[in-house]
Amino acid sequence: MKILVTGSAGFIGFHVCRRLLADGHAVAGIDAMVPYYDVRLKEARLAQLGRSPDFSNHRADIADMAATAAILAAERPDVIVHLAAQAGVRYSLDHPESYVASNVVGTFNLLEICRKRPVRHFLMASTSSAYGGSTRMPFREIDAATTPLTIYAATKLSAEAIAHSYAHLWNQPATTFRFFTVYGPWGRPDMALFKFTAAALRGEAIDVYNEGRMERDFTYIDDLVEAIVRLIPVVPEIGKPAGPADSLSPVAPYRLVNIGNGAPCGLLDYIGALEACLGRSIARRYLPMQPGDIAKTWADISLLEALTGFRPGTPVATGVARFVEWYRAYYPSADTAPGATRDG
Repeated sequence: MKILVTGSAGFIGFHVCRRLLADGHAVAGIDAMVPYYDVRLKEARLAQLGRSPDFSNHRADIADMAATAAILAAERPDVIVHLAAQAGVRYSLDHPESYVASNVVGTFNLLEICRKRPVRHFLMASTSSAYGGSTRMPFREIDAATTPLTIYAATKLSAEAIAHSYAHLWNQPATTFRFFTVYGPWGRPDMALFKFTAAALRGEAIDVYNEGRMERDFTYIDDLVEAIVRLIPVVPEIGKPAGPADSLSPVAPYRLVNIGNGAPCGLLDYIGALEACLGRSIARRYLPMQPGDIAKTWADISLLEALTGFRPGTPVATGVARFVEWYRAYYPSADTAPGATRDG
């Protein structure tokens, strides 16, 4: 198939493109190359993808309707995997406008273009932050998500609602993924593991929020990609749920699917896994909880397993070790590693 991936130079987009190319698909990418973090890392990812003759990339902002429409008209994809977004929970506290432009307007533009030229399946990234202030664990797709705690989460919920509306009005099949704390090689410098590793190798202390009393459903990147690839052919159909806990809409070919590890890990255990890989202890600054953050995430992944037969399960110790191996190869000297980045 011809598959268009937005956010192709991003952490997740890069890994999805690489896997799709390996599986024999033609892949067209779109990425605005926004300097939210070091663009050289994005360029390095694209250089890897550019080795394949089946990959083409377009530098464009999906918030630009005319540019995006021209790309889709030229590429004529069979499937769209929409991963482009302004990421980072804490960055949204100071820069909310960038989230509305990318996460809401950009998603609307893609779906409006699909209204005129539908694709077989429109798949889109959302976030575990959509569950907001919910305290019911684990998070299920059929649970109400009405209490977003940040602009980031609110824009993602808005994008979900827009996708459902287009699925209902124009019969555009759509699946939304809710990602749970993805980590791994080629990650973003604003993510916890990247920042912790960079600081530790420079002999600096790390910031640990809520005094370390936090748990996350850490999801290794290869597991996430496997789940996405398996969901591409699973096109939602009204009246054909996978079971009583399916989030399939009763009025639209639309479905929500959690992609997580299904097993929360304590933040201090996560840091401990990194210390074991680096062979050194890491100094810590224990700080209060940050605004908009939540103490625990935990994905119910039974729907993903029912739809695809796949259940993520890479142990945190394994995933952290693979990240450290990549990091040390990519930044052979701690002096060349990134310093402080925008918080996210």
